[in-house]
Amino acid sequence: MSIEHVDPGVLTELRDAVGADDDGASALGWPAVHAFEQRHGVVLPEPYRSFVAEVSDGSHAGPPEYGLVALGALPSDYGSDGSGRDLTRPFPLTEPWLWEGDDEEPDEARLASVFDDGSIVLGTDGCGMNWHLVVTGAHRGQVWMVSGEGAMPFGQVTGEPGFAGWVRHWAAGEEWFDAG
Repeated sequence: MSIEHVDPGVLTELRDAVGADDDGASALGWPAVHAFEQRHGVVLPEPYRSFVAEVSDGSHAGPPEYGLVALGALPSDYGSDGSGRDLTRPFPLTEPWLWEGDDEEPDEARLASVFDDGSIVLGTDGCGMNWHLVVTGAHRGQVWMVSGEGAMPFGQVTGEPGFAGWVRHWAAGEEWFDAG
């Protein structure tokens, strides 16, 4: 998985998977991607970066269940307005964390960091189950599912933890959780 360079074949595969057949008309374009990156102090990982610039900025078809949201947008069930989000602070997790049902109350600052730091939201499967793409931190380029109960990385079984692996998994009709 390369998060710095994109294979043109991967972009074609992603275009086909989400049904983006409008010749890039729904893409954000490189100037807008560069402006987003400059405004937020990050460089988006590939192939997501090229996907939003050249293929599509969001998709109603999915993944996830309710489609990809536009770059920097939040799903309607996100639970906050996103004003505390900071993409330059590293995503805090390096392993799954289930805080729901834990004997101890989770540290509120760490919990807020899971939702707000170092990741962009890709979309939702509903009920507050949101998919995040890590843009800063040890797991840069990986997709995580973050919900009100916990957070876990995607790709532990498939071996494809990034955006392309996540889309491939969805396009193949596999179960969303990919847990082993």
